[in-house]
Amino acid sequence: MNITIVGLGVIGGSFAMAFKEAGFEDVYAVDLNQESIAKAKNMGIIKDGSDRAKEFLEISDLVIICIYPRIIKNFMVENRDNFKDGAIVTDVAGIKGTLIKELDDIIPDNIDFIFGHPMAGRENKGIDHATAQCYKGANYLLIDTERNDDDNVLLLQSIIYKLGFKRIIRISSDFHDQIIAFTSHLPHVMAVSLINSDVEARNTEIYMGGSYRDATRVADINEDLWTELFLGNRENLLEVIDDFMAEMSRFREDLAKGDRVALNKRLKRATKRRRRLDK
Repeated sequence: MNITIVGLGVIGGSFAMAFKEAGFEDVYAVDLNQESIAKAKNMGIIKDGSDRAKEFLEISDLVIICIYPRIIKNFMVENRDNFKDGAIVTDVAGIKGTLIKELDDIIPDNIDFIFGHPMAGRENKGIDHATAQCYKGANYLLIDTERNDDDNVLLLQSIIYKLGFKRIIRISSDFHDQIIAFTSHLPHVMAVSLINSDVEARNTEIYMGGSYRDATRVADINEDLWTELFLGNRENLLEVIDDFMAEMSRFREDLAKGDRVALNKRLKRATKRRRRLDK
């Protein structure tokens, strides 16, 4: 199987590493950054790379698009005649509704575009921060659309499992954007807000413990990508932010009243729900 990864950033680079570990040898890459391609070749995680997609798309049975959502449309328009007949094409974008609508009339008839989202990654950007380990035991979301061939979906699923993912869930694009707003986008908003609410110049780093470090981990963020994701999923994100702020208000009210029973009950409920996540 010939595989092409479009975009050798942290996600694309991690895919290249995971493919190598899984025994896939014919992996190619497309990236405008020649330095990233050179690094990937030196690491032995790709067979070849180029800033021109045509030569690899024409021979690839699987194409994984790991670029920002806003430029996927342009990539598909520019290369709609370059894909191998019968190729499986997938993406890793963190928003689906608007992307699927944009690509609906652009996807060529000779390929099967299966929209996907690996629920794993790194806060930093660039191939230097890539690692296959971030996919081990992680979840993978695949979007149900009428256009996809069942055999192609099963083939893609088998490949995903070989890369180390633990669970694959097939969902609608609407539900994807709703649940991702809560499980991914909101935690990033919370971490950014916590960091930015700190008092400047009080040297927080010398006083912090594990809880502050863990709570703010994802505040080390790719600002260009996440601005795009937040705005692309704005309505869903606004809704979960409102729900979170309402819960914070209830917590504050219990605290202001000195209501020990209510606070204890609230903490106990959170502990019980959190422990269920690890089962």
